[in-house]
Amino acid sequence: MIDYETLRIIWWLLLGVLLAGFAIMDGFDLGIVTLVRVLARDDDERRALLETIEPTWEGNQVWLVLGAGAIFAAWPLLYAAAFSGFYFAMLLVLFALILRPGGFSFRNKVADPRWRNAWDWIITVSGVVPTLIFGVAIGNLFLGVPFRFDDALRMTYEGGLIELLRPFPLLVGGVSLAMLLLHGCAWAALKSEAPIAPRAERLMNWLSPVFIALYAAAGACLAFAVDGYSISTAVNGAASSNPLSKQVVTGGRWLADGALGGWACALATAAIVLAAFVPWLARHQHHRTAFMASATMVFATLFSAGFALFPFLMPSSLDPRSSLTVWDASSSQHTLGLMLIAVIIFMPLILGYTAWVYRVLRGRISLQHIRDSHSLY
Repeated sequence: MIDYETLRIIWWLLLGVLLAGFAIMDGFDLGIVTLVRVLARDDDERRALLETIEPTWEGNQVWLVLGAGAIFAAWPLLYAAAFSGFYFAMLLVLFALILRPGGFSFRNKVADPRWRNAWDWIITVSGVVPTLIFGVAIGNLFLGVPFRFDDALRMTYEGGLIELLRPFPLLVGGVSLAMLLLHGCAWAALKSEAPIAPRAERLMNWLSPVFIALYAAAGACLAFAVDGYSISTAVNGAASSNPLSKQVVTGGRWLADGALGGWACALATAAIVLAAFVPWLARHQHHRTAFMASATMVFATLFSAGFALFPFLMPSSLDPRSSLTVWDASSSQHTLGLMLIAVIIFMPLILGYTAWVYRVLRGRISLQHIRDSHSLY
């Protein structure tokens, strides 16, 4: 069997892959629904734009379920702390995600323009809220979350939803919003025809520099302003999980002093370069390549945050010693090993089925197709 320390690293990487998979696969859905009133100007155009994601959005959200399941099974202490501490934020996210299928189901039930306009706004909210909150949550990880463990490993959380809305997390929320809007535009340019696709191409010219500016500002804060966390005692990667078995100090810098800070900077640079090239690729009609570049940009952005945090999963602002790390928040070696076998068996099946679905559904959605199907609504 693989040794415990290596299994922990593997599951840290797998968690990042699952969360990045959700950001990529459902990220363009979130971008599309957020921009439904911007990229589409009338009812037919909005129906065409929404139809680019309606056949696949439910499957894309499976990545979120997989990520939550992986946290529950592989990182139980992280699951307990995160799902308790971010409880109200998660309720908002779930409520917003529920609005999306409601909008898709009921928008076209009534032909009244006021009815459809109201549902268009609801669909927009279903994209904006999760996108911002996911970014705010990541930003709060770097500042530390107000929780602690007592000697019996009972957790206490001393914060609320409003306390999460601090300047740096809001900046990261802006990064998240700009990133997924750019990703959504890349999908719209790939799957739509005129006039929606050209609008998406033009909007990418604005979103790309906005994302780069916000992302660079967040990186500068991490490099010079936000206090980092570091473990001051020897690490035993094969020890049983107990967050209180270590000592943690604050005061350094996440990027300069972090174990993988250099890799985080390299990934951040890659994300910025890719973000700059996405509009150029789309403008030259390389829409498939532009979307792949956008997806890679999202992956690099998410992993740059994970590498900057390493080995921390969820730092504590109340008691740094209670901070959860890769080395002290995981399940047992036996559990991680069995789960890895399941991943090796089922992940290729999921990826293969997903690839097959997108191949079957390849092609653009035309306005003529929407107009021809008016009688169905």
